[in-house]
Amino acid sequence: MKTKSISCIFIAYKTPMVSIEHSRYLIVLLICLVFTCKHNNQLPDPLEAGWQDEVVCEIVEETDKLRVLKCSFPPSVGHERHYHKAHIGYTLAGGIFRITDSAGTREVDIPTGYSFSNDYIEWHEVLNIGTTSAEFLIMEYK
Repeated sequence: MKTKSISCIFIAYKTPMVSIEHSRYLIVLLICLVFTCKHNNQLPDPLEAGWQDEVVCEIVEETDKLRVLKCSFPPSVGHERHYHKAHIGYTLAGGIFRITDSAGTREVDIPTGYSFSNDYIEWHEVLNIGTTSAEFLIMEYK
């Protein structure tokens, strides 16, 4: 299983006495390191993730600020484990899904016309356990 990691450069500086000038450089260096750390998720994003080597999402529109995906799930088709950046979603055609994430596994009946938003999803995976095809629009901020 791939997991999220924090990607940062860590420098250990050990000396018996540090001059004020060196202290300033160390403080600046530490501030730079803190602000350049970022989340590196080793999981695929929703476009890269599929289901049993089949594509489930396609790009509808993409700009320098936004990416819009249309994701389709016939019965017994899911979306392998993936992560999401901040996004807004809209259900074009609802369905019954088994959703597994860090909170556990649950079954959810998602109605047509349902909208949702999330700041970040570390990981989840879904499976259409209903008898109808479901479709979603996912709008991701870049």
